[in-house]
Amino acid sequence: MSIWGKVSGVGAGFLVGGPLGALVGAVAGHFIFDRESDPSVVFTIAIVALSGKMARADGVISDREFDIFRSVFGMAPQEEAHVRRIFHLARQDIVGYEAYAAQIARLFAGRPSLLEDVLDGLFEIAKADSVLHPGEAAFLERVAEIFGFAPGEFRRIRASHFALELTDPYVILGLAYDANDDELKQTYRRLVRENHPDSLMARGVPPEFEKLANDKLAAINTAYEKIQAERGLK
Repeated sequence: MSIWGKVSGVGAGFLVGGPLGALVGAVAGHFIFDRESDPSVVFTIAIVALSGKMARADGVISDREFDIFRSVFGMAPQEEAHVRRIFHLARQDIVGYEAYAAQIARLFAGRPSLLEDVLDGLFEIAKADSVLHPGEAAFLERVAEIFGFAPGEFRRIRASHFALELTDPYVILGLAYDANDDELKQTYRRLVRENHPDSLMARGVPPEFEKLANDKLAAINTAYEKIQAERGLK
């Protein structure tokens, strides 16, 4: 079963106050998922719920936001209805997105790579229309802060998604300009290892989100190659 099929099954429970109700609403203050839960389902619900919240960030609410979400990640027609319902319920919920982000941060406590994967998913959606609205940028920056990422780490994550920042390869790799060649190579190898599709799958990111890894690896490789060329390295 695809991840969307799994989420659809959980989503059906939301209509009767099931487990997704507490996660999406984050109202009752109790936790539905624990560290033994299927991380792929928790990850996907985190993406859907925060995407629904981000849909309000540009001040324009329409069905187009879910269409963008669907085009980025894809799903079978028979799985779409429940995912759409979760997305819209999250968008309409009076609970603020910061409560969602805080709950997700607690669920993935001690797993910063998985929290970064969530941010990568949100950035993929935000950039789908080739424009990062100021409201979306503020939303993403605040979510990153709640997740525990320092400003420099956020700039690195953001840089791997937007062409305007791809011109600075040091930002993409999170390196200081005076980093020596050994630091460059070690950082590059670490980022490639952390963002390889196999690494994402191992930490609970569903195969349906493999595009996140491929896009980020492409940005990391391009940045490294630019610095290599500047420094005359092989």
